[in-house]
Amino acid sequence: MREDIKHVFFDLDHTLWDFDKNSGLTFERIFKLNNIEIQLDTFLEVYEPINLKYWKLYREERVTKPALRYGRLREAFDAVKIRVQDDMINHLAIAYIDHLTTFNHLFDGTEQILSYLREKYELHIITNGFEEAQERKMINANIKHYFKSVTNSEMVGVKKPNPKIFNFALESAKARPEESIMIGDSLEADIEGAAQIGMDTIHFDYKDSHKHNFKRVTHLKALENHL
Repeated sequence: MREDIKHVFFDLDHTLWDFDKNSGLTFERIFKLNNIEIQLDTFLEVYEPINLKYWKLYREERVTKPALRYGRLREAFDAVKIRVQDDMINHLAIAYIDHLTTFNHLFDGTEQILSYLREKYELHIITNGFEEAQERKMINANIKHYFKSVTNSEMVGVKKPNPKIFNFALESAKARPEESIMIGDSLEADIEGAAQIGMDTIHFDYKDSHKHNFKRVTHLKALENHL
C-alpha cells in the first residue's frame, strides 16, 4: 500500500464496465427488434473504430452529442453498405442508449478489486460518458456504492483530458493531486490528462497494446501490486 495515496480515481467505460461486450449485446438486440438484417460481427468490426474516432472528436469539442450518436451509426452502416434511412438511424441511436444499460458485464475482477481498494482508499469516478447512461450503468451493475464521488464531463462542461475536469473531480473529492491516482484505459484522456496536473496514474491496457513509460496493468487484479 502506498502511504501517500489516499484517493483512487477510475474511468468507467473500458476500465470497469466492459463497454465492448455490452455494446455488442445491445446492437444484437436492437437490430433484432427493428428487423435490421446485418451480420453483427461485420458491423462491429467497422463500428468500433468509428465509435472511437467520434469519441475523440467529442472530447475535442469538434462534434456534439447528437452528432456523435447519429454519425457513428451512419458511417458504420455506410461502410458495410447497408441502406438505412435517417429516421431509422435516429431511432436506433435512441434505442441503443435505452438498451445499453440493461447489459452490465464488468471486466474480470472489478468487484474484487473495488472491495480490496475500498478498505484502503476513497474511490471516485471521472467519466466522459453521457451522464444519464453512466448513472444507470453503475446502479445496474451494482458498483455505485463503492464510490465517494462521481464526476461527469457534462457536469463540468469539458471532457478529459482537459485539466478542468480533473481539478473539478479533485475538489469534489476534497483531494490533492499528489495524494491521488487515476486509473483508466485511454492513454490520452485518462493517463496523460491526469499526469499533466500532477496526479499519479496507472494505465489499464486491457488489450495489451501500448508501450510507454507510465505504470501499466493488463488485468484489474494486478492493481494490488501497485496499491
